[in-house]
Amino acid sequence: MTGTVTLTLNGESRTLAAPLTVSGLLDSLGFDARKVAVERNEEIVPRSLYATTILAQGDALEIVHFIGGG
Repeated sequence: MTGTVTLTLNGESRTLAAPLTVSGLLDSLGFDARKVAVERNEEIVPRSLYATTILAQGDALEIVHFIGGG
């Protein structure tokens, strides 16, 4: 089944093609999955589950990008 899903991503509403996984979302946004943390509906998504976590209508996501330095 294909269609769209509307999510809140870092406080901004986005409508994207569905079905969509966390991994697919990160790829479409150009993020390296090794350098971000993803929170879905106020729960951290383990990196090991990015490829299998399917995003649903109304999900609220926060993506935090790690920046190295020193």
